[in-house]
Amino acid sequence: MFIVVGLGNPGREYAQSRHNVGFHTVDLLARRLGVGIEKRAHKALLGEARIGTERIVLAKPQTYMNLSGMSVLDLVNWYKCEHNQLIVIYDDADLEPGKLRIRERGSAGTHNGMRSIIYQLGYDDFPRVRIGIGKAPSGWDLADHVLGRPKDEEAEGINAAMENACDAVALIVAGEMVKAQAQFN
Repeated sequence: MFIVVGLGNPGREYAQSRHNVGFHTVDLLARRLGVGIEKRAHKALLGEARIGTERIVLAKPQTYMNLSGMSVLDLVNWYKCEHNQLIVIYDDADLEPGKLRIRERGSAGTHNGMRSIIYQLGYDDFPRVRIGIGKAPSGWDLADHVLGRPKDEEAEGINAAMENACDAVALIVAGEMVKAQAQFN
């Protein structure tokens, strides 16, 4: 059993922001798998599917980004998944738009959603798929950048990265972490 969590902020005002690429990627994965993400539980919207023979729970925490760990902790405790069966997908302002970085573990970096998750769980050894959204333009506040909407070319790169992130998640679920890293990093 795997839990695939996409990070983002609930609400229409954030729907198309760079910060919501985790939500969008989980939505894309759900469409590929032919399931909806409509059940409300554990402070999240959930959907259930299978990748191969593995059961997966798709989750979009509804706690706002900075409190994502509360939802993820509830999910991990309820479904009793192992550390390596939690996959978190989120935006990364330190990567160029459209780039992916897949890791088995690591720090939160500058991402407050990941800080919340690591703090709540008490460990950081779970897979993560980071999707590049690029740095804030000179003179901009990081929050203004991540909450803004990507523009044309940037949006195309991010959309392609979300497609690749879905493929990477499928490989990770199949036990092919090294292959996912080699193919997409």
